[in-house]
Amino acid sequence: MTEISGLDTLIKHVRVVRPNQSSVELLDLGIKDGKFTQISPEISPEQAKEVIDGQHWLGFPGCVDAHMHIGIYQPLEQDAVEESKAAAMGGVTTSLNYMRTGQYYLNKGGPYRSFFPEVLARSEGNFFVDYGYHLAPISPHHIDEMSWLLDQGVTSFKIFMFYGGYGLHGLSDQQSLFLMINKEDRYDFAHFEFIMRGLTRLRQAHPEVQDSLSLSLHCEVAEILNAYTKLVQQDTSLSGLKAYSAARPPHSEGLAICIASYLAHETDCVNINLLHLSSQKALAAALMMQSTFPHINFRREVTVGHLLLDVDAPAGKWAKVNPPIRSRQDVEFLWNAVLAGQVDWVVSDHACCSAEKKASLKDPENIWLAKSGFGGTEYLLSGVFSEGSKRGLPYHRMAELLSWNPAQRYGLFCKGDIAVGYDADLVLLNPDETFVVQADESPSQQGYTPFEGVELTGRVKQTFLRGQLIYDRGQVMGTPQGKYLKRPLALS
Repeated sequence: MTEISGLDTLIKHVRVVRPNQSSVELLDLGIKDGKFTQISPEISPEQAKEVIDGQHWLGFPGCVDAHMHIGIYQPLEQDAVEESKAAAMGGVTTSLNYMRTGQYYLNKGGPYRSFFPEVLARSEGNFFVDYGYHLAPISPHHIDEMSWLLDQGVTSFKIFMFYGGYGLHGLSDQQSLFLMINKEDRYDFAHFEFIMRGLTRLRQAHPEVQDSLSLSLHCEVAEILNAYTKLVQQDTSLSGLKAYSAARPPHSEGLAICIASYLAHETDCVNINLLHLSSQKALAAALMMQSTFPHINFRREVTVGHLLLDVDAPAGKWAKVNPPIRSRQDVEFLWNAVLAGQVDWVVSDHACCSAEKKASLKDPENIWLAKSGFGGTEYLLSGVFSEGSKRGLPYHRMAELLSWNPAQRYGLFCKGDIAVGYDADLVLLNPDETFVVQADESPSQQGYTPFEGVELTGRVKQTFLRGQLIYDRGQVMGTPQGKYLKRPLALS
């Protein structure tokens, strides 16, 4: 390859891991204007203004954490700063965040034309990593705004299926109050159908970007959750994470997946993402729906939390999340699906909930009173690398699960690979370093982690965002340089 003079940065001696390529090569990486511009076994240091020794560490493409929540439990601008620091620690260079109107987040209803500009204004200058947003059409008029949102760079939308009769933390008979919608409006299966029809119309109106337009679903059925929560709370033999899992049983996920898939078929809504599949029943239902409706372009997502934790984890209430942490049998089933290529990407579902807000002050060990959600983006790459390596997951498959696949699905065609022309997003990982997770080592403001005490092998040493070092061996570097990603983004 012809040498390019005037490189901004040269990173030498990197064992490069690429998606879709099984070999790991020792290469030098030349970066200019935030892009990889030269990649070869030997690049002269004289070519670059700055030279960094990669120390023969593994080099992964920057992780695309395609499922995060920013600003759900504390102000967005504050959350963006601290939790994107945690992302950088985890090798994440792109954060895609779910956002909606209603209680939590900005605690506002109304149209996205007024809501989303505020989201962007509060985000600007506060992210240490590049960022984008998935948005949820909560009210009927939001469906009419999907075309406008596409103009703002939003190509992915979300449905929270259990919100039909369930709030973020429990039974909700005040749907309009929780979601801040008109009393005559309903957030139900019919609304989900109309969202799908709206997205189909959007794809037809914009064939040039139709492959980047998709709909994501949190699949649980409210009626099942309400009924089983009542039963489980009366059963004194169950407590903690086991009780919470039983109260939101796996078949609720499976049923919701089947309903959503049939609606996708009925509406010709062909790009469907099934989020945070937590159980054998959920994943089996997702695979059955793929077989039943082969024309639907399904993607299946799993979180690092559901791959590392089970109901016997000592974390207890700190690991409360929706859908719940499941049995060890479910965990191993998910891993087998990952190994079989039946999972498309792995995410953190990071939602920082501080210790003060997570547990009830009156009854701190009560799983029912604890808030749902926890952070984990800082352990995304290490968690998948550590447990995946034990099970024989090839490095290039890790790169596909953590970078390439979500980037391709969500219209980030300049992200997810270490190749000429791509954004110079890079993670250097020491595959031989073992460490024990400790919350006080994380820059997150959460103050705890459900992964406390878990031993992982494979530690992130340095993270580069568009060629700039943003994390270096325990320290977040510089000031926030993350950019809003107006999707779809083409490869230059």
